[in-house]
Amino acid sequence: MPSTRHATSALLTASLLVLGLAACGSGGEDEAGSGDQGDKQITVYSGRSEQLVKPLLEKFTAQTGIAVQPRYASTAQLAAQLVEEGDRSPADVFFAQDAGALGTVAKRGMFSTLPEATTSKVPQTYRAGTNQWVGVSARARVLAYNPDLVPADQLPKSVFDLVDPAWKGKVALAPTNASFQAFVTAIRVQHGDARAEEFLAGLQANDPQIRDGNGKIVEDVNSGIVAVGLVNHYYLGEIAKEQGTTPEALKAKLHFFPGGDTGALVNVAGVGVLNRAASDPDVQRFVDFLLGQESQTYFAEQTFEYPVIGGVPGPAYVPPLADLAVPEVDLNDLDTLDATVTMIKNSGLVP
Repeated sequence: MPSTRHATSALLTASLLVLGLAACGSGGEDEAGSGDQGDKQITVYSGRSEQLVKPLLEKFTAQTGIAVQPRYASTAQLAAQLVEEGDRSPADVFFAQDAGALGTVAKRGMFSTLPEATTSKVPQTYRAGTNQWVGVSARARVLAYNPDLVPADQLPKSVFDLVDPAWKGKVALAPTNASFQAFVTAIRVQHGDARAEEFLAGLQANDPQIRDGNGKIVEDVNSGIVAVGLVNHYYLGEIAKEQGTTPEALKAKLHFFPGGDTGALVNVAGVGVLNRAASDPDVQRFVDFLLGQESQTYFAEQTFEYPVIGGVPGPAYVPPLADLAVPEVDLNDLDTLDATVTMIKNSGLVP
């Protein structure tokens, strides 16, 4: 799930390479699937990994007879590719890992407006106010902690407390991880660049334990190598599954920052429909399928993410999504990732 983001120029270079490779195996726009009648095939640019979403795409095809032509790459690469392709893109749907990338494409005017009947299934917080994209699963930022090293009554009330010298050498981070970068972008949006730079400088001065990804952080917290780590909630479920146990049985626990703290950001994976496919019924069926009970249950039980529609319970080891005190951040505004990556690099957290 985690993916490394690059600066905009690097993303455009990578996306052009992806475009060139994809073009070799694609018949172009005529095969991508548009038109009022539908042609039983759609092209999906998926920033979610093949391992994660292939079972869902196969279920969709089995149930509807609509073939899915996926193009897999990181969400950042595909967002850059869509911007580069513009109206020439063969994509019908962008299935993105995070809201920032969806906001980037939406602000270029490349998405059509989704039907209210579709978007109204999802709380306003987790969809575009313009209905140009909709979240299909959610993930919360949390602090994983080892209660043998940090008792629950000593946990920080705010993510900003982690720059205190008392946490020196005790906090694990994955600064090249897309979710960490989206979280830092949320700080910039909610509190301004100066506060974000101050926070990053404080983390760097506090001898952070740098890891390549969230999964490794949870493993090290669980084993007592490090006291706490900033991660997404679902990694506890992933590590438990890998170890053949339950999240509740792990030593590592999750702390949800209270009071709408930025450290409690909830981001979404979601979809936007490209303008060229606005009237394609096959594409609309795909979007509705992702927001159906079967897909939402899949996200909860197989990837340990939060469902975003009512009536589908989330993972048992976390509070319900509706009970989380999330920060007041418009997810559309998490689209300035290039500036965030530069800021993180300048802080020294990334060599």
